[in-house]
Amino acid sequence: MKILIFFLNLLDFINKKKVINFFKKEISSINFFVDVGAHEGETSNLFNKYLSIKKIYCFEPSPINYENLKKKIAKKENIFLFNFGLGDRDGEEDFNQLEESSSSTLVELNQKSKYFQKKKKILNLFIKKNFKIFSQTVNIMKLKNFMHNNSIEYIDILKIDTEGYEMKVIKGAEEKIKNIDYIYFEHHFDDMLKKNYTLTDVHNYLVKNGFEKKLKIKMFFRKSFEYVYENQKSN
Repeated sequence: MKILIFFLNLLDFINKKKVINFFKKEISSINFFVDVGAHEGETSNLFNKYLSIKKIYCFEPSPINYENLKKKIAKKENIFLFNFGLGDRDGEEDFNQLEESSSSTLVELNQKSKYFQKKKKILNLFIKKNFKIFSQTVNIMKLKNFMHNNSIEYIDILKIDTEGYEMKVIKGAEEKIKNIDYIYFEHHFDDMLKKNYTLTDVHNYLVKNGFEKKLKIKMFFRKSFEYVYENQKSN
């Protein structure tokens, strides 16, 4: 299992470097980098290594993932960890925790989907116990309210990898979206996640709020892409 995860992380690193190189050309220094769905700190650690960032805020609602995040994130004075998620309201949500923790999500899983069944078979080859999903209640907050509570006026990069919850994170910024320079997010095209929105919905919402698509990268071995949108009104 560790070998499989290492291999996938290596492939993801190739894509992450492309994103990092894009931002290197676009931004000389970053004041605020917000990592929503920080998982175990993979993205934040890489960005902090290759880019000049004043503050990194990592959000991870899962208690299990959060404990691993605390262990694996670089011990840097510019990194701050929060054990709650961001969404389109303040309150609580049911969180679906998977043994393959990077696929854990705040949305409902379609366990009858071909993608889910395929993933389950592959993982069961490496996990000695049965592939499990269990639900727990976690806290969420609107990004707008977090920015207000912490006196954050602008965000340079908002990174979102929340396994089908991205649209709610974006909408939670409300009018503060105009104060975000770049939104960097992942979108799944498989049928495993019951998102209740499409990429077109995300695209139209961002364009309506003054954003333009700048980067699109296909993820290896998955029906998923990474996108970067830039706020044209902030330029």
